[in-house]
Amino acid sequence: MKRTFFLTACTALLFASGAFAQTAPMAGSAKVEAMIKATFSKASPEWQARIELDDTQRLCTDKRNQVSAAEAEVIQKREAASVVFPADGNLQGDWKKGYQVANVGTGGQFSDAPNGPVGGNCFACHQLDPKELSYGTIGPSLTAYGKDRKYDPQTMKDAWAKIYNSQSAFACSNMPRFGAKKFLTEAQIKDVMAYLFDKESPVNK
Repeated sequence: MKRTFFLTACTALLFASGAFAQTAPMAGSAKVEAMIKATFSKASPEWQARIELDDTQRLCTDKRNQVSAAEAEVIQKREAASVVFPADGNLQGDWKKGYQVANVGTGGQFSDAPNGPVGGNCFACHQLDPKELSYGTIGPSLTAYGKDRKYDPQTMKDAWAKIYNSQSAFACSNMPRFGAKKFLTEAQIKDVMAYLFDKESPVNK
């Protein structure tokens, strides 16, 4: 399904953000879910299906991201099973295209053109290019990502898995499951990987 992460992220933020973990919610989860479903009652069946929580989302929502070590292990094992590596064994594409994917924030909203550009909006949460003036701080800085890790092949595989399905690395991660939910294509993930690991990428300069 295209553009699945938008509602996934919205639902996760409504139910399972750090703020909600610290402050008791005003309404129970059942009431909030009913409200969300009512909001999308006139949407297409495809969009309505996107607000249904899968097992991982349900557990993270019910626990407000505060899962036990045993529950985290179950989540990571389940989500790791969904990670698909490229059949050709090549994890990198074009870093210049990866820069575009990292900067584009469209593709997951009703107002977006159905056939318009789709991107990961990486700069909303991370710093990548050290020369960028505007970036998010929800996630860690990724500057010099490949360089600092000496372009290690296993580290590259780990990074692919995290981009493909963040919950395979960290249970209840706020990062979208870009590959598992088919929001980004394999080619786009390769390009983002190149942006992180190519020695010519500004990330590593």
